Amino acid sequence: MFGLAVVAKPRHLTAFQVRHLHSSIAVCSSAAAPSSTSSTTPSPTTSPKWSPDSIRTGLIARKRGMTAIWNDQGVRVPVTVLQLENCQVTANIKTARRDHTFYHAVQVAASDRSVKSTTRQMLGHFEKANVPPKRIVKEFPVTPDAHVPVGTTLSAIHFVPGQFVDVVANSIGKGYQGGMKRWGFHGLAASHGVSVSHRSSGSTGQHQDPGRVFPGKKMAGHMGNKRITTQSLAVVRVDTALDLIFIKGAVPGFDDAQVLIYDAKKVRAVGAHNSAKGLYEKVLPKGVDDLPFPAGTAELAKTLPPIIEAPSYRRSPFIPQE
Repeated sequence: MFGLAVVAKPRHLTAFQVRHLHSSIAVCSSAAAPSSTSSTTPSPTTSPKWSPDSIRTGLIARKRGMTAIWNDQGVRVPVTVLQLENCQVTANIKTARRDHTFYHAVQVAASDRSVKSTTRQMLGHFEKANVPPKRIVKEFPVTPDAHVPVGTTLSAIHFVPGQFVDVVANSIGKGYQGGMKRWGFHGLAASHGVSVSHRSSGSTGQHQDPGRVFPGKKMAGHMGNKRITTQSLAVVRVDTALDLIFIKGAVPGFDDAQVLIYDAKKVRAVGAHNSAKGLYEKVLPKGVDDLPFPAGTAELAKTLPPIIEAPSYRRSPFIPQE
């Protein structure tokens, strides 16, 4: 079960509606995957369920910018809006390693592009998957039970409000910067004893021995435009009609940049540890009892309300303490 709240009138679901929503999500999640005879896709008779050891595929989205929303307690929450652009599965990958284990991954593509601007090699790849040409193709490592049928359209409901995710993107490039801006150095004195060297980095080495600057020394250089992973960000709202994901806080990248989203690794590791200890109520974050498995599809999104948000479980900051 998800433990969700729907932004509508009435704003929140009743307990009976929540239970019905949870059961319908579980049924639709297992029924949304079409039948396939491939060994890398789940069989329609198995109806896989999410487990603490399962690793689901991620999504490709565009960063639309930042805004703020107010939760049910009236608290202002800064959020980053991410939007899916026809994110579809293009392949399931199963590769044998040298140690006789297998590497499993799901290849996902997003953002449609014209046939004219796509190479013939990629046109054949997309035609084989029966999807339109895409601008970006990425693969996400998964467990053997988390393969998704090729051609499946993924939805924003893949991530449940209340869970935590990791976001990967290239940071904003800032060009060539000095030591103070790039590394936060204090700089030299701003008043007495310094002549035209106020923002200098100072000494970078020692004497004749070793007679060089050690590799990795923090100095002036190119800043930004690096692959950055921001971990354990909370999903506060999902818009299934517009395929929007509202994530609390800031994520790397400029507006309209492509970002990768997947389940938070650290939160998943803690959940697997608690499951091994028998603490099943601490496997998932508070209010989240299950996840769409193997993925949240567009068919599943049609059975849910257009806007779903996570309720606030903390104490209201506007209530005076006794």
